[in-house]
Amino acid sequence: MTDIRHLDGTALIAAYRARRLSPREVVADALARIARHEPAVNGFILVDGEAALAAAAASEARWAAGTPCGPLDGLPMTIKDNIAWAGHPMRRGSRTTPATPLAENAPAVDRLLAAGAIPLGKTTMPEFGWKGLGDSTLTGITRNPWDLSVTTGGSSAGAAAAAALNLGIAHLGTDGAGSIRIPAAFCGVFGLKPSYGRVPAYPPSPFGPVAHLGPLAHRVADAALMLQAIAQPDARDMLANLAAPPDYGAALEDGVKGFRVAWSPRLGFAATVDPEVAALTERAVAAFADLGATVEEADPGFADPVETLNGIWLVGAWSVLRSLPEASREAVEPALRAAAERGRRIDAPDFLAALNARAAVFSVMARFHARYDLLLTPAVATPAFTAGHLTPPDGRFGDDWLAWTPFSYPFNLTGQPAATVPCGLTRAGLPVGLQIVGPMGEDARVLAAARAFEAARPWPALDAPRGA
Repeated sequence: MTDIRHLDGTALIAAYRARRLSPREVVADALARIARHEPAVNGFILVDGEAALAAAAASEARWAAGTPCGPLDGLPMTIKDNIAWAGHPMRRGSRTTPATPLAENAPAVDRLLAAGAIPLGKTTMPEFGWKGLGDSTLTGITRNPWDLSVTTGGSSAGAAAAAALNLGIAHLGTDGAGSIRIPAAFCGVFGLKPSYGRVPAYPPSPFGPVAHLGPLAHRVADAALMLQAIAQPDARDMLANLAAPPDYGAALEDGVKGFRVAWSPRLGFAATVDPEVAALTERAVAAFADLGATVEEADPGFADPVETLNGIWLVGAWSVLRSLPEASREAVEPALRAAAERGRRIDAPDFLAALNARAAVFSVMARFHARYDLLLTPAVATPAFTAGHLTPPDGRFGDDWLAWTPFSYPFNLTGQPAATVPCGLTRAGLPVGLQIVGPMGEDARVLAAARAFEAARPWPALDAPRGA
């Protein structure tokens, strides 16, 4: 029998159906590996092994009776700690939040449980998800399994680390400026920011219309399985897509033959891109031509929209800080307090102007996608760097973390689906990601392109953290 660690969700479901494996075996194996790796990686804020094993026993009984409750029945998964899971706290990476168990699930968690998924625990994140890194004052540093001395990226830090070590089949994260795609690139896994509203969110994010929920996974097919469940409509989110999602699995092997694909190595404005990132992503783009796509180098044509993002993001930071009792605010990370202070000075007309400025970027991309089926870019402008730093310590990107993430936040502003797929290793052995962006609503196209690339350029699994 193949090692459990190397089986994807489809293979596990087939093994359950044939009685070659049981959900209890799979969940127990995942919990044992979490216990073994967690001291070094620090990717979980909590693990509920007792509940997971009880859910696995119930799943096993359903499989024995031939009555699985859904397509994820018995598959272990994880939940980022800014997503509500009833019976557990939602600390959001902050010492200022209560450790009180919540009474209600987020819509995505409800859908996962209804489909039979088994949550193993909640994964770590930076304080209130404010930055693209993996450290917080509450949980400390989450370390990258490919090299424990470097960051996972964030804010879905623990989710990406868990995906890299196959600690569960898929991992529920969030993305407000790259928070799924950045750690996916740094940790060598697949991550998808779905089209805005495709995955219902409740309660609403303080970062408003740039915040998305989506999956991270070692394999594209597992992310598609998760998306199928969590993309179902929910009345609690007034901005969510009320239409049922397409069958993402049905289109997963469609490939990219005949597609027109644009390759934009700098999006037209990224001032600094690490040479190894540039070389590895350019080499990866050649695979799309080999797969039957027509590839052209082309920039979308918009200027750096970072100030538009800041007009929204910084107000969100202030809304977070303002919601805390004044006595608690000093316990918040100083850099987040400084960002919130900048947000406090943004007045209502400027905030509305930033919201409306998203339309200009969206319009550019809509015209661009009339010509191109997909856009390819590097996922992040640098490989993972030393943990505990806000930016690479060599000073190439200054002191603003958004300077090394120029490829991710534009597509939070437009709401388009965007994914990161691993595409190579630097000389230091660190993963690099390629970003695949599709037109609004074309999540299935992005998944199929990522799957085609994954099949052409298979990615190895990590059995244990490096540098432990």
